[in-house]
Amino acid sequence: MALGLDPEISAALDARLGNGRRGAADRPPSGGDVTAVRASLDPVLRALAAEPPVPPGIEVTRHAATSADGTQVPMRLYRSPGTPETGLVVYFHGGGMVAGDLDIYDPVMRRYVGAGGIPMLAVDYRLAPEHPYPAGVEDGYAAIVWAAKKAGELGSDPTRIAVAGDGGGAAIAAGAVLLGRDRGGPTLAGQLLVYPMLDDRTVTPDPLLGRGALWRYEDNRAAWAAVLDRPVDAEPAHAPAYAAPARASDVAGLPPTYLEVGSLDIVRDEGLTFGARLARVGIPVEMHMHAGAPHAFDLLAPDAAVTQRATADRLRFLESVAG
Repeated sequence: MALGLDPEISAALDARLGNGRRGAADRPPSGGDVTAVRASLDPVLRALAAEPPVPPGIEVTRHAATSADGTQVPMRLYRSPGTPETGLVVYFHGGGMVAGDLDIYDPVMRRYVGAGGIPMLAVDYRLAPEHPYPAGVEDGYAAIVWAAKKAGELGSDPTRIAVAGDGGGAAIAAGAVLLGRDRGGPTLAGQLLVYPMLDDRTVTPDPLLGRGALWRYEDNRAAWAAVLDRPVDAEPAHAPAYAAPARASDVAGLPPTYLEVGSLDIVRDEGLTFGARLARVGIPVEMHMHAGAPHAFDLLAPDAAVTQRATADRLRFLESVAG
């Protein structure tokens, strides 16, 4: 028997379906095809991200970092005018590393900055399958290096730079942090990983989790195959740790970490395991598992109490490391 949804999330999903808004609550099966994943996921993410109110007055400027192969990586800096100097958060959008973009996440960034006051630099990293590993992670690392170099010019404290991401964006964030550690890159104040997609081996369905609305095992398999540019299985050939951070043999030397999953999320176990590994080597870790929450529960049910708690916890952590 599958585990039960949080009552408020369940009610939000029922209300969407009852109002004929199925596209904003569920997606047709992708059949494990990455093109179908993107085609169905992008419109849903766009609709869900735009639903809650957006605060007025957020300033947005456009920038670009240069990736390892010379590619220009577009970025948008969001800041609230008149706020005192703080650090800076480099943010990587969700979408399984195969979907999502800066336009879709624009309302999300505005809400974070409006609520927390800390500037956020949203990164338009390259997506698979057009650009498999290492393109996305190299783009992420280039953005972090750019932020560290330019923080002072942007009115931010270069010693208080954090990274953040959700879903596939959290994989880019965690991979870029590992890459930076090994390359002697900028010292980071923290990393915030929201329902992170960290392990390419998460492809065998767990019947207790039921069928996710926004991210499913078939999507996970298709996305990882696109990122790694090869088929995946439960025990595939070794994957690079910068692509799949759960594969890292050494997690020492990483920054303080906030990690959050839902109990009904297919990436639950890999997230909890990764957080526990960090804690065992002395990394300060704050972990949350929200009962009855599926992947992207905050987008599906923005008014639910669990979403409000999660958002407050994320902002509190970012304030503690980058505020």
